Amino acid sequence: MKKIITTTKAPAPIGPYNQATMVGNTLYTSGQIAINPTTGALILDDITTETKQVMENVKAVLEAADMTFENVVKTSIFISDMHNFSAINSVYGSYFNEATAPARETVEVANLPKFVNVEISVIAVK
Repeated sequence: MKKIITTTKAPAPIGPYNQATMVGNTLYTSGQIAINPTTGALILDDITTETKQVMENVKAVLEAADMTFENVVKTSIFISDMHNFSAINSVYGSYFNEATAPARETVEVANLPKFVNVEISVIAVK
C-alpha cells in the first residue's frame, strides 16, 4: 500500500505529484531542485550553493520518512551542463559515506523545471 510523505521542510510540489511515496519499506522521492522551502525562492547563486540546497531538500524528505542518506540505495542526478559535474559531485559526495554510497546515474539534459541547473531524486529503503 502506498503512503504519501510530505514535509514543510522541503519545497511544496509545483505540479500533480507528491514529495515522496513510501511503498512497504521503500521510499521514492520526487526530484528536488534548489527552492528554499521557507521563502519559495530559487537558490541559483552558484552551482555549489544550488546543489547544497537540493541536497538539503532531499534530506528533509528523507527525514520526513524517518530515514537518512544511509538508507539511500539509488540516486538520479539530472544536470543542465556536464561541465558542472565536478562541483555537483563534490557537494553530493559530502552527504554520503563513500564506502556505502548508493548506486547512481548522472545525466545531462536540455532543460529542467524552472530552468535550474541540477535536480536529484533518490530511492531509499528502511
